[in-house]
Amino acid sequence: MDIAKLVGENLKKARTFKGVTQKQIAEELKKYQADYSDYETGKIQLDYEKIVYLCKRFDITPNDLFGFDE
Repeated sequence: MDIAKLVGENLKKARTFKGVTQKQIAEELKKYQADYSDYETGKIQLDYEKIVYLCKRFDITPNDLFGFDE
């Protein structure tokens, strides 16, 4: 599986588990909702700062995000 798609799927799971919308997270990241959606679909890869922010925001580890514990 493409790593960007795997990360996107795990990101979506973490976001929905927390009950947060794409629009809310996009606003926190100062992005458009469509741009954030591209992270969850794997069209755009996250940079380091966003990885750290989103892991903290969703209470997950980078290992969770990248699927290393599976």
